[in-house]
Amino acid sequence: MSISLIFNILAFIVICVLIFIILSKNSRLNQTRGSLLKLKKSFNELDEQAKLIVKTDLELNKAQEESDKRLGGLEALHKTSRLISTTLDENEIFHRLNESLQTNLDFDKMLILFYDERKQLKPRVNVGYAPEGIEYILNGLKKDSSLLEALTQGHIFSSVAAATQRKKAIQNIFGSEHFVLSPILTQNGLIGIAFVGNQSSAAAVTEGDEEILSILANQIGQSLENARLFEQVYRSSRALESKVQDRTKQLEDALAEVKKISKTKSDFISAVSHELRTPLTSIKGYAAILITGKLGEIPEKVKERLEKINLHSDNLVNLINELLDISRIESGRVEMKMTEHDLRQTAENVHDLLTPQMKNKNINWELNVDKNVPNMIYDSSQVERIFINLVGNAVKFTPENGTISVKATWDKEKDLVEIGVSDTGIGIPEDDLGKLFSEFFRVDNKINQNVKGTGLGLALAKKIVEAHHGEIWVTSTVNQGTTFHFTLPVKPKKAEAPAAQPAQPSKNK
Repeated sequence: MSISLIFNILAFIVICVLIFIILSKNSRLNQTRGSLLKLKKSFNELDEQAKLIVKTDLELNKAQEESDKRLGGLEALHKTSRLISTTLDENEIFHRLNESLQTNLDFDKMLILFYDERKQLKPRVNVGYAPEGIEYILNGLKKDSSLLEALTQGHIFSSVAAATQRKKAIQNIFGSEHFVLSPILTQNGLIGIAFVGNQSSAAAVTEGDEEILSILANQIGQSLENARLFEQVYRSSRALESKVQDRTKQLEDALAEVKKISKTKSDFISAVSHELRTPLTSIKGYAAILITGKLGEIPEKVKERLEKINLHSDNLVNLINELLDISRIESGRVEMKMTEHDLRQTAENVHDLLTPQMKNKNINWELNVDKNVPNMIYDSSQVERIFINLVGNAVKFTPENGTISVKATWDKEKDLVEIGVSDTGIGIPEDDLGKLFSEFFRVDNKINQNVKGTGLGLALAKKIVEAHHGEIWVTSTVNQGTTFHFTLPVKPKKAEAPAAQPAQPSKNK
């Protein structure tokens, strides 16, 4: 093989190797270009993600700032609300508001206006305004009636949400680019206006600021309404207290006068009764002598008239005795002989006394004294008079074949006995129930029209019950019957010590 052939073969091999190398480099270059394109695409994606992250971070920072601002506003609102809600003095509320708003709310200008008694807006809290500036604001509000009308209806305005025309009008009146304007309302309507604002170089207000000022205005309105209601109640209370004191003084004076008149009446009755007793005794004595015929025979007609004189004298003596008893009890001149007695026995004594009258009308008698009723301490003769008056009235107003019942029960807790004297008589009209225990009062009915009486029996019974520290009252239904109720303590506070032996035998022992 010639040298040229070998050289050609070698040259071909070299060329083939070079071609392979070049093709291999082109393939790698293409791969590198593809990787570069992928890398560039990934870088672009990372750049977009970085921009999104930066944007998100900015938004988060803004949201954080807004959240911090709202949190700070809520904290300031809480402090302010707590301050103004712990006082009921109107001037103190405004004083605390002024201090709190300057310290806690981050605004250049703050103004709270309130209507006075003449319905004129007056500044009560002012931060950042000179006197001439406030005068300008008041004049601007007075001219803008539509703004005041909108506030009266509860509308809140802010530089965030207000319409352009309204926004410019408020900015012109208050001189602040960023603002919140809120009404202060109560149940009586618009009582004031709250305004906060910042200049153009300061931070703009947000919806959170609008919400906070709205809550604060509502809190101010409630606090002022509470303070004014308290003031009204306090003044009314003082006026009422003064009237009560005056009325109490008048009643005390009237009571003293009544006591004086009552004493004068009692003294007069006592004196007159004593003066009447002597001539009545003489009249009754002479009439009795004439009736017996000791001074000679008396014609029948004269005798009849003398008996009438004797009868009427007895009635007058009874009247005088009852008047004397009432006046003595009222004046405390009657000494109650307080000893131990059995209530059942006392009631039976009265029944025995009035049995003839009951038999004449065939009236049934029922006595029901609870077995638990203990022996009681009272003046037996006086308590018998109570029963005589009440049972006697029952006999008087109960028709034939009727029933009179006496019932007694013991209230252990109060240590008193309640007694009821009931009848099946004609009853008492409701209008007359409150007058029954008045002296000389008699119910207007057919029986009283035909039977004479003094009208003092129930009054005397009431005085005796009260002298024993008890109470008396009456219940009645017309044409069905009447019940007189009265209470007596088992052991009255002022009772004297009981006798060694009971005045009446006890059936409960």
